[in-house]
Amino acid sequence: MYKNPTPTKKILLSWSTGKDCAWALHRLRSCSEYADFEIVGLLTTFNETVGRVAMHSTRLEIALAQSFSLDLPLWRVDLPSPCSNEVYSKRMAILMREAKKRGVTHIAYGDLWLKDVRAYREACHEGTGITPLFPIWVSGRDDEECRDLSRQLASDMVKMGHRAILITVDTKQLGSEFCGREFDASFLGTLPPMVDHCGEKGEFHTVAFGGPAFRGNDLSLRVVDSEPVVRDQFVYADVALVAGNIGFVEVLLDAKAFADSDVPAVEWERGAALGEKLCPSK
Repeated sequence: MYKNPTPTKKILLSWSTGKDCAWALHRLRSCSEYADFEIVGLLTTFNETVGRVAMHSTRLEIALAQSFSLDLPLWRVDLPSPCSNEVYSKRMAILMREAKKRGVTHIAYGDLWLKDVRAYREACHEGTGITPLFPIWVSGRDDEECRDLSRQLASDMVKMGHRAILITVDTKQLGSEFCGREFDASFLGTLPPMVDHCGEKGEFHTVAFGGPAFRGNDLSLRVVDSEPVVRDQFVYADVALVAGNIGFVEVLLDAKAFADSDVPAVEWERGAALGEKLCPSK
């Protein structure tokens, strides 16, 4: 595929550590429509109290290992737990300011077909000068068609060697026994009919460790031999690196950067409440 030697647009990829953002990275790197884009980093929100990715609960060390394997710096947004709208707004404003300063023109998301989530992203970007991008979005006429497209996408991911482990399960939508399983053909074949095969409605979350996005630099992960953690209706599997040598990773934002900044919160206040509802940090 032709790649522009002097890309004119810079992308931050919203990085939950899961399969969908890894697939988005693969598309951004391999599709000709993104030839003018340069991916400059992975944007990840963390629960700063426990050092784990918000919602997914992926360990920080795994996010760092992914960043190293993918050869992309980690943009780390630390959030307290619980996180007030004021704090959330301020830290996102700091992020956008830093991104603009470094020439970022777009932030890409691994969203698939939930229109309210996309509308929230777009509302948050209004007035920032940074454009949201949805490289793996599927366009169906209704929810049923979107689920069919999502089912096909999940199958394509597995066929292409995309590898991930289920790290979080919402037991109101899927049985707890699925937590800790690998995202593979066997898993897809046992999913209940109304569960989205990519977990687009929050049925499950994953941590990616191999496949085309990693370009041969797959990670070795294991599910820790302990009882899953249960919090409300969510069940979490603890996944750890088999080998801890991750090399050097550039972290462009951390808790100290937020503590030292005096940027006001107003830029993101409009979307903060909905954002916390959709992606709670606790």
